[in-house]
Amino acid sequence: MTLKECKKEEKADREFQKKFKFEGSINVLTQMMVDPAATEKRGGGKNLPLRRGEILDVIQFTNQEQILCRNSQRRYGYVPRAMMLHL
Repeated sequence: MTLKECKKEEKADREFQKKFKFEGSINVLTQMMVDPAATEKRGGGKNLPLRRGEILDVIQFTNQEQILCRNSQRRYGYVPRAMMLHL
């Protein structure tokens, strides 16, 4: 990874922490897959855009309805628990 890519990731992580009021280090708890039978969602606001079968990193189990996740493009957002499957 180049220095430029590293700085870009650090900036994205800082923006995430500010937007979601997340304190501490960002640790991946587990990985989950978006249900292949689910409809794709565009996202928006604090919700993550979803694609069928996509693997997401789980950052935090926020409540009974939503999970805070990160996708492969290092974008963060909330995802409905009902659309997620354990690997």
